[in-house]
Amino acid sequence: MFVTRRDVPPTNNVCERLLRPSVIFRKVTNGFRSVWGCAVYADICSVMATGALQGLHALEAIRSCLAGRSVLNPA
Repeated sequence: MFVTRRDVPPTNNVCERLLRPSVIFRKVTNGFRSVWGCAVYADICSVMATGALQGLHALEAIRSCLAGRSVLNPA
């Protein structure tokens, strides 16, 4: 895709950098003890990362989701 579109990067370094904190957390804590805990952690990380891309602090992004508002349109 990057050959025909200039806006697509030729590597997936951005994705790997975004995944790195979760991988390190998993290694340091020796994994998750429940499927529920793993799912909650993944959801919270996703909300915080999306909020950061939209210019929101982590707490603002989480509050927005808990209030039923989209993190993509926090207004």
